[in-house]
This record gives sequence, C-alpha cells and structure tokens, in this order.
Amino acid sequence: MAFQVAYYTDIGIKKKTNQDGLLLKTAKTPDGEIGLFAICDGMGGLSHGELASATVVRGLSDWFDNELPDILETEGAGKEIPKALAERIRELNEKIIQYGEASNTKLGTTITALFIHYSSYFIIQIGDSRAYSINDRITKLTEDQTLVERELKRGNITAEQARIDPRRNVLLQCVGATKKIDVVITSGEVRAGTLYMLCTDGFYHEIAEEEIHVNLNPRHLPDETRMKDKIVELVELVKQRQETDNISVLLTKVM
Repeated sequence: MAFQVAYYTDIGIKKKTNQDGLLLKTAKTPDGEIGLFAICDGMGGLSHGELASATVVRGLSDWFDNELPDILETEGAGKEIPKALAERIRELNEKIIQYGEASNTKLGTTITALFIHYSSYFIIQIGDSRAYSINDRITKLTEDQTLVERELKRGNITAEQARIDPRRNVLLQCVGATKKIDVVITSGEVRAGTLYMLCTDGFYHEIAEEEIHVNLNPRHLPDETRMKDKIVELVELVKQRQETDNISVLLTKVM
C-alpha cells in the first residue's frame, strides 16, 4: 500500500485557540508501506485542551518511532499493534490525569487513530472524533461516545433530535478525565482506492454525510493538492454555517 494524505485544521469563528491535534506517520517496510493517522480534540480552559491533545499526539508519534519497529519484527504483529496502541493510550491517560491533579486543572482530549497495516486497518477511539471510509459509498467506522448517541441507541430520541440536541457535546469518556477508560478497537480490510477520513466534531455537526461523499469521492481526487483544496472548501462551508468549534479533517487515500 501507498498513501496520498491531506489535512487541514482551522481555529473556527469563535474560539481563541485551536485545541485540535493531528498526527501523520508513515514508514516503508519490506512488505509495503504502513501508516498511523490520528486526530484529537482537546478540552479544557485556556491552553489546557491544546496541551492534552498535543500530549497524545507526541505520545503516539514516539510509539511509532521507538516501539513499533520491534513489534513489526514479531510473527503476531497484526494482533499486537492494536493492543500496544491501546496500552499507550492508557499510559497517556494516566499522564494527563497526573498533570491535571498536580496543577489543579481539568483537561482532556478525544483520540481517533487509524493504523493501516498492509491489507488491514485498526481504529483506536476514545470520545467523539470520527473515522469514515469513502469509496462508492460513505461509511461511518466509529460510534460517538456521547450522551446523545447513547440516548439515540436506546430509542429515547430521534436522529433529527440528536442532530440539534444541546447535549451533543457531552462525552461519556475522554483521555485525561477518569482513571478507567474503555479503549474501543475496531478493524477491517483495506481496499485500494478507498479514502479514509478522520475529523473532529467541529466538522461533522454542520454537514451531511451525502455532502461529504459527493465532495470527497476518491474518484474525483487524483492527487494530494486536490484533496487539500476540497477539505479547505468544506471547512469554509462549515464555518459559513456558523459552526463555533475548532475544525479539523485528515484524509488518507490508499493507492
């Protein structure tokens, strides 16, 4: 596998700081190219949310550089990688909690990470940043860990009510908030030509999935320049619709 990658992050129309964080790491191996792509949405007053998201991004980057090479040498690398990623998230959760306790501050971050390992992918998730696959259709690969999503699954509200519910930003968990976190791991098969999109909730609240599919159909995105232009265009559209949060999108097209 090889990748075409594009990303864009915007402070938005209201906030004074951008607390989102992004990570793009690729490496060539004898068996092909692998990649780790992640997006974080930090939460906390002043710069604390930015610190939380940056801590997770740096922690995953260090893991990719220093620990992953040894894992790749093992026979069961495909099974060990998601477990090792989840363990690193738990370690970073503890690190952020310790900082918060020492400085008497509350801070945290979501994390949605996509690891492409040859013909397979793994998604590691905490919070409500999303992952999608886009080809002949658009498929949401993650489930929002929010109060509203839980109410929707229980049948207590409709999808339309969920879309405008004022509690839609209330998370059930995030990295840095509680000592015990449930790291959700999902996996699937990688198909050449598929576009994978990671985004923070600032992007998807004011745009329909069909709009995303029409604009980010990989058949119409031949190169990274076109990918970047399209996501900038969509982020500007979301801002015009008065989204007040930071907005971040990361695209990975598998070649």
